[in-house]
Amino acid sequence: MGLSEAPGERDTQALLPTTQAMELRRRNYHVERPLLNQEQLEELGSRSSAAGTLQWRTWFRCSRARARALLLQYLPVLAWLPQYPVRDWLLGDLLSGLSVAIMQLPQGLAYALLAGLPPVFGLYSSFYPVFIYFLFGTSRHISVGTFAIMSVMVGSVTESLAPDEAFLQASNSTVDVAARDTTRVQLASTLSVLVGLFQVGLGLVHFGFVVTYLSEPLVRAYTTAASVQVFISQLKYVFGLHLSSRSGPLSLIYTVLEVCWKLPETVIGTMVTAVVAGVVLVLVKLLNDKLRRHLPMPLPGELLTLIGATGISYGVGLQHRFEVDVVGRIPAGLVPPVAPSPQLFAKLVGNAFAIAVVGFAIAISLGKIFALRHGYRVDSNQELVALGLSNLIGGIFQCFPVSCSMSRSLVQESTGGNTQVAGAISSLFILIIIVKLGELFQDLPKAVLAAVIIVNLKGMLKQFTDICSLWKANRADLLIWLVTFLATILLNLDLGLAVAVVFSLLLVVVRTQLPRYSVLGQVPDTDIYRDVAEYSEAREVPGVKVFRSSATMYFANAELYSDTLKQKCGVDVDHLITQKKKLLRKQELKLKRLQKQNKLPKQAAASKATSISINVNTSVADIESNDVEGSKAEQVSAGTELEDIAARGQEDAKAPDMSSLKALGLPQPDFHSLILDLSSLSFVDTVCLKSLKNIFRDFREIEVEVYMAACHSPVVTQLEAGHFFDSSITKQHLFASVHDAVIFALQHPRSDPINPVLATKL
Repeated sequence: MGLSEAPGERDTQALLPTTQAMELRRRNYHVERPLLNQEQLEELGSRSSAAGTLQWRTWFRCSRARARALLLQYLPVLAWLPQYPVRDWLLGDLLSGLSVAIMQLPQGLAYALLAGLPPVFGLYSSFYPVFIYFLFGTSRHISVGTFAIMSVMVGSVTESLAPDEAFLQASNSTVDVAARDTTRVQLASTLSVLVGLFQVGLGLVHFGFVVTYLSEPLVRAYTTAASVQVFISQLKYVFGLHLSSRSGPLSLIYTVLEVCWKLPETVIGTMVTAVVAGVVLVLVKLLNDKLRRHLPMPLPGELLTLIGATGISYGVGLQHRFEVDVVGRIPAGLVPPVAPSPQLFAKLVGNAFAIAVVGFAIAISLGKIFALRHGYRVDSNQELVALGLSNLIGGIFQCFPVSCSMSRSLVQESTGGNTQVAGAISSLFILIIIVKLGELFQDLPKAVLAAVIIVNLKGMLKQFTDICSLWKANRADLLIWLVTFLATILLNLDLGLAVAVVFSLLLVVVRTQLPRYSVLGQVPDTDIYRDVAEYSEAREVPGVKVFRSSATMYFANAELYSDTLKQKCGVDVDHLITQKKKLLRKQELKLKRLQKQNKLPKQAAASKATSISINVNTSVADIESNDVEGSKAEQVSAGTELEDIAARGQEDAKAPDMSSLKALGLPQPDFHSLILDLSSLSFVDTVCLKSLKNIFRDFREIEVEVYMAACHSPVVTQLEAGHFFDSSITKQHLFASVHDAVIFALQHPRSDPINPVLATKL
């Protein structure tokens, strides 16, 4: 076949701008190749089955090189630290580590409060996991440690399993804070160990791809809903209220109603402290944005606010004079390791898995953004292992689950951080604070920590603008966003995530069940075929139907594929097949009655069974007329018809096929060939195989030959494995392209002597 410039091509050029038309004329393509079906293509290209890679053999291979490769894979610090350019990067990492540590201190204290724990445990969670990630992580720029979303998920667990009501003292109906905090710390540390085990296990089995099931709209909606939960949870510290602990579906709604109900009990001193701290933090952030180009590092607004608020609280005596809650005793030094409680695993396993997946999704998303920006690679499986070990070892040292913080990661990158040396330096600064300086913050008001949390939610709350952008860009993604947000708000964080994932996967299935089906036509003077409903110049090739689906065919949409195909072809295939079988059955019954009446020998009937000519050239309406009249007519003409049968018995080989649609008086399709464009087919299941075989069978019943085109090699391999090809359907029915199939169909029609001429023109 050939493609060259033709009169139609000149018409196309006339519609183009002058420069494009001149460029098109300079490109006078002429492609010539033989028409190829799958069998010929495999012979020409020497196709062979891909050799199966026995990956498991390499797992048990023992050599020095493999041991070194495994060591560098699971302990990446040994790969990059010996090559660390001290002169070029150390100063930047030092400043970056100091900047991150300044942010880690107030955020660690605040997010521990968010998790329902004493603030000092936020400092522990800002030290151990950060240093562990320095050894095992592959991202150079993310800042691992406490994060609002993780903290609120932990808080929902600790407050549901250890509510204040369970620790009321019988004597004065007050909460035993020490016992409550001890129980919650045990819950949080055990949860961290369980989260770490999940993450390490998933990383070792290379299950890092699980995060791909969390689409970007889902993650953004989930973090937005979580930020709303964080905001609501901090209102009790802003107004100085004592609220009931709630968990489960609709707990957020009940909390909002309770806050509104108890607003008259607001502690004015606490509210004023929170408002002043919030205003100061906002002003410092605005100043940082305005002076970003002129400052070597951002002003530590949070640290300055904490120091100022602690000094004022200590000097003025906010706790005693104005009933403002303060952090309280912060023990100096590190705590010894404590084994987790296995008895709690059954209660925590569901929440642990949800926290493990969300924490990894946030970390890998940020890690890939920075890796793409700076030109290096992040290993998702190793990231799972690194985060898992951070949480596992951190849990043993009474830390709660951590991930990475977006705000700290941006600061770590913008202040000159190049590697995780910045993270190690920040963890050392936190260690100094834990050992020596932590106890200085005992008079820090909790309202200030709440203000720090709320102000840091600004970035996530701005994600509400996604609604407008998704409305314009993609309504299906908007639906995922809204369902995720509402489910997380109404059902809490763990159930909300499960509902969001299930809904997004179901939406994918539904979208594959409702693909776009189209009949293709040839664009003039090309070998390109497009939807005739979309391209006005595309024309169907006479006698040939080309059908395509925009999605792969599998068990969920195979029936819809077959039904739409028959509808698009303009022929009621099932009705036509039914009528044909009905007429053939009437033929057979009529012959048997004639044989019985005239007592013909069975041998004569058997010799004529291959092709029997009976006067059935009548319309369908005539056949469906009164049976009584039909039987009388048969009695009158029985002898004559049998004489005709006997006379024509020796000419059966030359007689036309009386089982054809034309001979039976049934309408014939206006096409003789059907081509299935299977370019969108990505895999094959057993339902797909059966559907394709049924399509071949049904259309051949109505005298239409079926061909397939544009199958990818993996699909061909699956068709072979499913024993799809046999004596009736061979690889000669599968063509390299739609154009090849069209030309072959025109050269080999069932009945249309003009089509070979048309094939020559094509």
